[in-house]
Amino acid sequence: MRKTMAPLLLAVLVVFSAQQLITPILAPLSRRLDLTESQLGLVITTAAIALTIASTLWGRALDRVGVRKVLLAGLVLATLGLTGFAVASALGLAEVLSSSSVLALMLATRSLLFGAGIAALPVAALAAASAATSNEADRTKAVGLVGAVQGISLVLGPALGGALAVVSLTLPLYLAPALTALLAIWVFATAGRTPHVRPEGPRAAGVKPWDARLWPFFAIGFLLYLSLGLVQVITGFLIADRLNLAPEKTAGSVGVALFAAGLVLVAVQGAVVPKLAWPAVRLMRVGAPIAVAGFVLLAFAGQLWSITAAFAVLALGLGLALPGFTAAPTLMVGPEQQGSVAGLVNATTGVTFIVGPLLGTALYEAEPTAPIFAAAGAAAGALLLALFSPAARHLESKANEAVTVSK
Repeated sequence: MRKTMAPLLLAVLVVFSAQQLITPILAPLSRRLDLTESQLGLVITTAAIALTIASTLWGRALDRVGVRKVLLAGLVLATLGLTGFAVASALGLAEVLSSSSVLALMLATRSLLFGAGIAALPVAALAAASAATSNEADRTKAVGLVGAVQGISLVLGPALGGALAVVSLTLPLYLAPALTALLAIWVFATAGRTPHVRPEGPRAAGVKPWDARLWPFFAIGFLLYLSLGLVQVITGFLIADRLNLAPEKTAGSVGVALFAAGLVLVAVQGAVVPKLAWPAVRLMRVGAPIAVAGFVLLAFAGQLWSITAAFAVLALGLGLALPGFTAAPTLMVGPEQQGSVAGLVNATTGVTFIVGPLLGTALYEAEPTAPIFAAAGAAAGALLLALFSPAARHLESKANEAVTVSK
């Protein structure tokens, strides 16, 4: 499993760290460019649409052209998207382009190109994780490693992006595409190290998201990621408005909060989840209520330390629940359909960020605490499905039977 996963985990780490480099500067950058909160939400939502559509396509492409070509194609698109985003931002800050022109270029580059490109990375990693494991404990551990790597990117990216933003707001914009370009060169040069995850035999029919075995898990994932999407895009505005900070200090403070959340996420998904070896359903049932508590704390937090603590609690809850969601659908299908399921799992993430940023920013403009309470409600809905849906109960029974047999 380690040999199969290592190159893909490295690719996910680099690309998601490049993405997170930009996170601390999005809110102050948008205000420097005279973009509204809703316009920034539109940029992120459009990227989520591209990611959602591309995820299902990448999942099918894995069986046809292999992991290496999928990775290279995704990295080229991601690099082009980040480069275009940096150029558009720089021209806007120099007042060469109007705010409407900058927005249009951001939608074409940061949204469409980068959104489609970054989708390839987790799809390939999740398919490899499923192909390299045969039981629920190992499967949950493997997908937890994918989540842990994404958590590390939440530590490295915002911390470095926030530090660079103190020097110049544009430095993270230039470093991000450089990282993805270097990774593309590495993948091209090390062709033999990228795994092939397609099993032998005829190609199976693709998995449908409305399959009765699977849709409750996709719904749980949608609600969990929706809760995150509702608050992630408004974090910069929340910190700036509650603490009355200037743009550069806002970026640094956002970096601090996300750094703490990333540390917790890495610890939970990289160490706690493998150590616990809990079934997927139990992870969702324990993690979701902790996430609800984190959102409630965030709604009333008024200082940087309390905002950071709320994000840490939130990361603990999601760090437990999300590996459960990611593993659950893969346990309901055979090895010949893992690529298709991986695409749908990643598409579920994308769908939530179609809705979340636009809804979150719109709610924030109406009432700053509204998106936070909406996020708490979404996490509570995920808990109810994990507790009472027939699919969750069926998977729980399978896990119990496996434990009985092993004894």
